[in-house]
Amino acid sequence: MMMTGKGRVAGVIGWPIGHSRSPQLHSYWLRTYGIDGAYVPLAVRPEVLTAAVRGLVDLGFRGVNATVPHKEGLLAVLDEVTPEARRIGAVNTVVIGQDGRTRGSNTDGEGFLRNLEQALPGWSVTGKPTTVLGAGGAARAVLVALLDAGAGPLRIVNRNRDRATALAEAIGATVEVVDWVDRDEALADQALVVNTTSLGMVDQPALELRLHDLPRDAVVTDLVYAPLMTPLLTAAQVRGNRVVDGLGMLLHQAVPGFAAWFGVTPTVTRALRDAVLADPA
Repeated sequence: MMMTGKGRVAGVIGWPIGHSRSPQLHSYWLRTYGIDGAYVPLAVRPEVLTAAVRGLVDLGFRGVNATVPHKEGLLAVLDEVTPEARRIGAVNTVVIGQDGRTRGSNTDGEGFLRNLEQALPGWSVTGKPTTVLGAGGAARAVLVALLDAGAGPLRIVNRNRDRATALAEAIGATVEVVDWVDRDEALADQALVVNTTSLGMVDQPALELRLHDLPRDAVVTDLVYAPLMTPLLTAAQVRGNRVVDGLGMLLHQAVPGFAAWFGVTPTVTRALRDAVLADPA
């Protein structure tokens, strides 16, 4: 619908920002619910992050999403940050109150769990032995969500063992660290495998992982959604494992922010998935 001078405005900040699909999905919801508002991409250099946030407040923005490289930097810039975002060490959603105060949260973990729930009705991570590939920011959000949901025991497999060990210690829970060379064998008794690395993404190296020891009733999910069916998911599906692609996590993590900014809690539907896929960044 046409936006008026009374419309609510939100957006996404990053550097660069052209890769983000957030404008497509939020604009879809704005059209679907007939909301007088807009969601815009904003290219913000890291060195001006503090000034940019203040500018958003002054301009009347309701809030923003954050993508690389601003998720960590926002922790030191905002007036308030949720305990979960502190644990994860990153902010991906900022809400600006009527009083101009900025509040940051991290919805990545919630988006990850909601994606699994929608794709696998009746299936739960609770009590499920899980291996997480990677030790970056996405891995941290996923691990915190898994811990809070009662999953476990948990394993981290990363190309850099020191980074995986540091992540396990930072989370403050018992998480086994497995060497990258032992990644195939680490799948032997697992119920869930999560790839949080960029391996397998378009223009990135392949994820070399043999699934011969993985139980056939295990679930495999990949946070990569370009391509939607990564080589990992294809290989798992061929051998009979249930698979969950990463697009749903992107869509579900956007729900809390949209609800806070525009006053409507949106629904993640097949039509939304199709619209985002048909209109890539």
